[in-house]
Amino acid sequence: MKLNPLTVSNKYSLSLLVVVMLIFSVGILMVFSTTSAEVLDRSLDRSTHYAFIRQLVYAFIATGCAVGIFFLGYENLMRLSGAFLFLGTITLILVFIPKIGQQINGAHRWINIFGNSLQPSEFVKALIPVYTIHAISRYKEGMTFKPFLRLIGTLVVPIALILIEPDNGTVAIILMTLLILFILMRIRWIYWAIPLCVCMVCGTIVASRMSHVPDRIKIYLHPELDLRGKGHQPHQARIAAGSGGLFGKGVGESLQKMDYLPEARSDYIAAIFAEEFGFIGMLGLIMLYMTFGGLGFTIAAKASKIEGFYLVAILTFLICFQAFLNLGVVSGLLPSKGTNLPFFSHGGSSLLVNFMVLGLILSVARRQTKKTYA
Repeated sequence: MKLNPLTVSNKYSLSLLVVVMLIFSVGILMVFSTTSAEVLDRSLDRSTHYAFIRQLVYAFIATGCAVGIFFLGYENLMRLSGAFLFLGTITLILVFIPKIGQQINGAHRWINIFGNSLQPSEFVKALIPVYTIHAISRYKEGMTFKPFLRLIGTLVVPIALILIEPDNGTVAIILMTLLILFILMRIRWIYWAIPLCVCMVCGTIVASRMSHVPDRIKIYLHPELDLRGKGHQPHQARIAAGSGGLFGKGVGESLQKMDYLPEARSDYIAAIFAEEFGFIGMLGLIMLYMTFGGLGFTIAAKASKIEGFYLVAILTFLICFQAFLNLGVVSGLLPSKGTNLPFFSHGGSSLLVNFMVLGLILSVARRQTKKTYA
């Protein structure tokens, strides 16, 4: 019996939706757990449900955006990607303008829209690979050096703006995404590999001469050496994750969320999850992200057009790579980079972008055929 390609497409799309809803459901439970504890511990003048309701509102808006992108279609969005990237670059400039941009902890990463914070770099992070695929795909015989230079010149502007915010973590994610995309799209390695190696060598030389770099490496390896400074969060995250044991302390029973671990609802929310659900819970969460990756790459392999294959493959990589970075930081394997856990952490901008990415992936799945690019 032969399966209809549309039936197969619906199966993978439905499975992907189920995985995302499971991640989001557990995530919003943890957002409520951490933020309500923060309100009670600090005696804040707001409801314990404030962040929970706010996250639900963002999820509702994000779902509407994802549905809109789904019906718009990935082909139309790719054609409009240049205009969207231009608007994204404008918003990256706005973060530096007083009364429009918001400065938090010395970083200019947010703009104020009717009392709500929006982080433009989150949107640009997803727009850059979409625009890159569209730009390269126009050259059916392969991109030559001059068009490639023009493409890089276009991408340098938003990347440089994100770098000076500063948001080094987002820049690292964008560069890694572009590297994978260039390999995937078979761009001649001499165009990007040699400049990349030169930049890495120069960056290593410059970094080695900065006095604070050896200190940061030392704190990354031994956070207990600076418990009142940059080592505080990694150290408390290890305590939270380790104290959960095999099965965890139980829902709502975390002690580290009681103002011991800053950013518990965003960057380090997985540490609180590990404390409450233990190793088994973390294993389940990792399996969900692995399932997301498997389904995403399967949808990519069955795309009807090569552009759809590139798009789904790189967006799936983007989500999974961010999950890897976040969980790596929480476990102490990687230095802190301020990366949210996709669909899980508290944060409106991140949630909006991740749901839009989901809408794009489902848009490609909607047009699946038997042809594969694997």
